[in-house]
Amino acid sequence: MRLPPLIPVRQHLPGRPLRDVAAAVRDEIARSGMMRGIKRGARIGVAVGSRGVENLRVIVSTLVAELRAAGAKPVILPAMGSHGGATPAGQRDVLASLGVTPKSVGAPVRPSMAVERLGATAAGVPIFFSREAVKCDRVVVVNRVKHHTDFRGPVESGLMKMIAIGLGKRRGAATLHSLRVPGLRDHMPEIAREVIRRGRILGGVALVENGYGETVRVAAMLARDIEATERRLLRLAGRLAPRLPFDEMDVLIVDWMGKEISGVGMDPAVLGRMRMPGEQPEFARPRIRNVVALRLTPASHGNGLGVGLAEFVPRALANTIDWDVFKANSMTSGFLERAKLPLVMASDREAIAAAATVGQSRGARDLRIVRIRDTSHVGELWVSPALKPEAERLGLDILGAARALRFDRRGNCLDITERA
Repeated sequence: MRLPPLIPVRQHLPGRPLRDVAAAVRDEIARSGMMRGIKRGARIGVAVGSRGVENLRVIVSTLVAELRAAGAKPVILPAMGSHGGATPAGQRDVLASLGVTPKSVGAPVRPSMAVERLGATAAGVPIFFSREAVKCDRVVVVNRVKHHTDFRGPVESGLMKMIAIGLGKRRGAATLHSLRVPGLRDHMPEIAREVIRRGRILGGVALVENGYGETVRVAAMLARDIEATERRLLRLAGRLAPRLPFDEMDVLIVDWMGKEISGVGMDPAVLGRMRMPGEQPEFARPRIRNVVALRLTPASHGNGLGVGLAEFVPRALANTIDWDVFKANSMTSGFLERAKLPLVMASDREAIAAAATVGQSRGARDLRIVRIRDTSHVGELWVSPALKPEAERLGLDILGAARALRFDRRGNCLDITERA
């Protein structure tokens, strides 16, 4: 079919970005009093995850510098559960793809997958904790606070999750995920509280981003304040979370999905679909008939978890999936609906055309098509002419004239947006 051209538009999202992120980190660390009482020569672990946090290298390197200035010996601990294929080399590579290397942040990386059991919660759930973290005198966790892809609760994705699941490595992550949503919503915070109670955690550095993927808030805190601070930051993150401006769409084209964008490649809240039957209800909005994902980010290292949130993908995406890495994370998560392969089409053009045809009742001229770079960046998007009147009513800026998608002879899109 003949695809309609797309018009570039911009929506106005709340949350003014910080001008100087490094200065904000230093100020927050000083305010928190985190460096007081650190003994000279103390080994301090800096726990870093696998998400694509904006300014991650700057944040981690600034924290490392502050720890060194206080006389500590910082080491970087990958805190990402089973990501990176659940191997030390894989987790080291994930950090490197996010800009965190010994050279870039000034501290060695210790990526072991070994864990120790620290006991159990009152409910009998075992507590697993990174052996490299156990070797440290204390640990500082660094993470973005946002809504989780699998559940809703007072704390979701942030420092508490990193303590319980990220630093639990594959065994800890698998234990909690095996308990399904209650494991994440109820038992995850209990494990984090117990680890904090045992004195393993020095403090945390939490970040909140706006819908453009920019850092708008940095908060440093001592271990005892992590849960209360995270609850407040989660409410802020919810107000600033990226969302699409339209309630009804026939097709959503997502240029990039990936693990650094969302734990399931594409943010379920942006797509309006959970795909967790029997566990969580679906979102009321937005309602999208067909989703097309075009590419898997290099930083995903072949982990295509979340591909099941789409109806169509081109072979170019399917060919970049590392099936061993994919299976390791998918089986650990336990939510296999999101790991099911959608229809794999020969090219980008065929995937988009199929999405615009299958199950659609409108003609090409009236199709409501939206295209985004990824689900973390929805400030600028492209819409079909049928959505232009609604975009104008909603106050979106029209940035230019409609332009047809361009494809090469094999049907591969020539307009894939560059990764930030």
